[in-house]
Amino acid sequence: MPLEPRGPHRPPAQPLSFLFSSLHGYRRAAAGPDLLAALTLLVIAVPEQLATSRLAGMPPIAGFYAFAAGTAMFALLGSNPQMSVGADSTIAPLFAVGIAHLAAAGSVDYVDLVGMLAVMVGLIVALVGLLRLGWIAELFSDPIITGFLAGVAVIIVVHQLPDFFGLPKASGSSLHRVAFVLSHLHHTNGWTVGLGLAVLAVVVAAERIDKKLPGALVGLIGSTLVVGALGLQAHGVAVLGPLAHGAPRVGLRGLSWTALGSVAPIAGVVALVVISQSAATTRAFANQGHYDVDVGRDFLGVGAGSILAGLFGSFPVNASPARTAAVASAGGRTQVAGLGAAAAVILLIPAAGLLKDVPLATLAAVLIFIATRIFHGRDLRAIARFDRLELGLALVTLLTVALVGVEQGIGVALGLAILDRIRLTARPTLHVLGRIQDTTSWAPMASPDPTAEVPGVLVVLFSTPLWYANATHFESEVKAALARAAAGPAPPRLLVLDTIGMNDIDFTGCRTLGQVLDDLERRHIAFGLARAGAELLAGLKKTGLLDRIGPDHSFLSVDEAVTALSAPRPPAA
Repeated sequence: MPLEPRGPHRPPAQPLSFLFSSLHGYRRAAAGPDLLAALTLLVIAVPEQLATSRLAGMPPIAGFYAFAAGTAMFALLGSNPQMSVGADSTIAPLFAVGIAHLAAAGSVDYVDLVGMLAVMVGLIVALVGLLRLGWIAELFSDPIITGFLAGVAVIIVVHQLPDFFGLPKASGSSLHRVAFVLSHLHHTNGWTVGLGLAVLAVVVAAERIDKKLPGALVGLIGSTLVVGALGLQAHGVAVLGPLAHGAPRVGLRGLSWTALGSVAPIAGVVALVVISQSAATTRAFANQGHYDVDVGRDFLGVGAGSILAGLFGSFPVNASPARTAAVASAGGRTQVAGLGAAAAVILLIPAAGLLKDVPLATLAAVLIFIATRIFHGRDLRAIARFDRLELGLALVTLLTVALVGVEQGIGVALGLAILDRIRLTARPTLHVLGRIQDTTSWAPMASPDPTAEVPGVLVVLFSTPLWYANATHFESEVKAALARAAAGPAPPRLLVLDTIGMNDIDFTGCRTLGQVLDDLERRHIAFGLARAGAELLAGLKKTGLLDRIGPDHSFLSVDEAVTALSAPRPPAA
């Protein structure tokens, strides 16, 4: 059954019609693909949610609650019929590192604080959806996001090294943890490393053969059976141990203004990542599947999932590109796939005691594999080929996240994103235009089109708003262009400013443009304005510049301005 295609016609909305929207008009033909997708999602989610719980410093069973809560609330409130929501390895190290500074990982206080964090993250994400503030996530450029994810991948790997080598847990910064592992390599447990390498090999092989193969589940079951059959605990192989698998605690504990104030900055960082990843995931798969989504509603669904997860003693949830891809490739058409997998996970909770022999090295191997999938080396190479400066932004973000901290990394990334945007708008290129041969169109002289300047006419394009950060640069560039033109065979008698990209101007920009007009008058050079938009004209009118330029010197096209203003004028009577 094809997904609902994009189209202009939609039936009138009914009250509460947004609830379980992907299930409206459900057809029996979709049941088979949805059940297959549910099974596929289940075999991926079980080992992944266990591993992510370990990464988050939470009880293993908490990952199952996060998956069930995230899936149920997104199916209820979200719009994307395929997106999978649950525990996610991208955000787990973010809050684990931050909360570990407030309470010991795995302690009762730690679990209580993570529950508060989940509710706060959920409220922020839901409010962003309700207030339509999703554009906040677009502050980060692709190079900065690539660097951020690569830094998170490094954190994941570094945190898993002790479990992978069978060493005691380490603490502190990434550099301290790596130093600890290197100084204790002589204590490496061979059985542990062997199991970890075997599981990693199984997962990698399954991925390469067919992404639908449940390599992580096979590795988890196989390594657990090996540990039990060979009694490897006696040989120093660490395992999960007994799991609490009763009913979850409901509600928040340890609430205080001090606790909320300590958790709030971490919640803001996590929420920003959730918003960014959820928006990217829902849009990507909507485009791939040719169906419409409401990103605001998807934020609401993901946020509600975190709130419910926090109230049930679990941690924040996020959209998962990998699990969503699994649902889509298995043919899942509605949230029945996610609900089916979540129901199966809930039914498995009473049997969670069977997981007590799961080796920690197995979960470490699964997480290391996940880290390799979010470390996009190919993207870093593409950025390097495109622009060294943007590569620098990515690398600075990567190193800050990996070596200093996630919160600091987000701060640096946001600062770099703003500085990069200011750099681009504060120092734009002033293009000198020429008329394209045998046409009335104009293009930059550096373009591949055959262009030629009109003698005595200088046409310039400043394709960005004129504001205080670039006003001085604009004036300098215009003067430099005039000086170059004056040194040529035909000094300019006319300057035409093409404002097609100058869709706004502030007070400083108006004052600077006035200074340019003063300079042109002293040089006895006429001035014309081409392709000015309504906002620019409104700004010029407020400061009197529009009257100074004159309505007969403002034109709809560059060629019209050049033709009208460069024509010889009759001598005064």
